[in-house]
Amino acid sequence: MLTRKEIESREDRELAPYAMKSKDSRGRKYPEDEHQYRSIYQRDRDRIIHSTAFRRLEYKTQVFVNHEGDYYRTRLTHSIEVSQIARSIARVLNLNEDIAEAIALAHDLGHTPFGHSGEDALKKLMEGHGGFEHNLHGLRVVDILEQKYPDFPGLNLSWELKESIVKHKSPYDNASVTTEYNAHEQPLLEAQIVDKADSIAYDNHDLDDSLKAGIITDDDLQTVDLWRETQKKVTQRQTIHDHDILIAQTIKTLINIEVTDLIENTLSRIKHEGIQTVQDVRDYPGLIVSFSPALSEQKKKLQKFLFKHVYQHYRVARMADKAKRFLEELFMAFINNPKQLPIEHQRWVEKAGLYQAVCDYIAGMTDRFAQDEYKKLFYPYERV
Repeated sequence: MLTRKEIESREDRELAPYAMKSKDSRGRKYPEDEHQYRSIYQRDRDRIIHSTAFRRLEYKTQVFVNHEGDYYRTRLTHSIEVSQIARSIARVLNLNEDIAEAIALAHDLGHTPFGHSGEDALKKLMEGHGGFEHNLHGLRVVDILEQKYPDFPGLNLSWELKESIVKHKSPYDNASVTTEYNAHEQPLLEAQIVDKADSIAYDNHDLDDSLKAGIITDDDLQTVDLWRETQKKVTQRQTIHDHDILIAQTIKTLINIEVTDLIENTLSRIKHEGIQTVQDVRDYPGLIVSFSPALSEQKKKLQKFLFKHVYQHYRVARMADKAKRFLEELFMAFINNPKQLPIEHQRWVEKAGLYQAVCDYIAGMTDRFAQDEYKKLFYPYERV
C-alpha cells in the first residue's frame, strides 16, 4: 500500500537533492491533518483541479475568443499543455513532478476574461485602487476568493505552491514583488520549469491556432529560421503529402526540440554551477532553468514574428480593443451603481471595498459570462 509516508520516503530516496520534497514543505497557513495516501503537493494539485477558478479557464481567452471557434486553445487547454510539458521535463531532471504539475495547473488562475487585453483594462481601471496584476490576483483567488471549506478562506495551498504562483514570470509579466514570499530568492526549479513550459506551449499552440485561423501561412513562416529548420528535419525524416499532417509534425518536432534543449542546457548548468540543494537554487543570482543561447535567440525571432503577424493582426487587435471597451463599460456600470451586482457580490463590497469587489467579480468572469452580463446591462430587450 502506497501511503503518504511512503511517497515522501520515495521522494527522499529517488529525487535529486535540489528537488522540492514534500516532507520539506513549509506547510499550509491553516493547520490541517494531511491525507493518508496523498502528498501535500498531490493534494494541492487536486484542490486546484476542483476549484471554480480552474473550471472557468475553459471559457477564458488565450489568443482567440471562444466564439471564434471550438478548435482554438483556451486558458484551460493551455494550462493542461503546460502541465504535460512541465511534468515531462521534471521527470527527466529528477525533480518533483507533483509540485511541477500543481504549479502548471495554477499558473493562470488569476487571468481575466479576454486574455491580456482584459488584464490591461483592469490595470487601468484599478489605478489608485490597489492595482491589478494577474499573478497577485491568482494568489488572491487561492487564498481568499475560493470558498469551499468551513474553517478557512481559500484553498489553503502549500507555501511553496503559492510562492510559485507569485513568482511566475513570462515575457508578458514579471514575477510579482511580495515580502511574504521572499522576493530576493529565486523560485524553485520546478517553478522555473513551468515558466519555460509555458513559453514552449504558447509558442507552439499560438502557431497552430494562427495557422488554423488563416492569420498566417506556412509560407509566411519560412522566414523564421526555427520553423524552417524544424520543418526541414521533418521532411528529411519522411515524405508527407498531407499539408495539415506536415504542420502537425512540424509543431510536434518543434516542441521536442525546445524541450530537449531545455533539459540538456539546464542539466549542464546545474552541474557547472554546483547546485546541490534547494537553498542553492534559491540563492543563485539568476535563473538556472534555461534554453541554450542559440535556441534562445531563435525563440526570440519566432516570438517577434508572432508578435508582429499574430498578436498585432487586425482581427486580434479588433477583438482586444473591443474587449477593453467591453470590460471598462461593465466595470464602470457596477461602480456607478453597485446595486446591479448579484446579491453575494454586493455583500462582498462591504468586506473588500467597492473597487476591489467589482474587480474580483469581473476578473473571475469567463468570456461568455462577461458578454452575457454586458447584454443584460446594456441591451434594452435582454432579460436581466
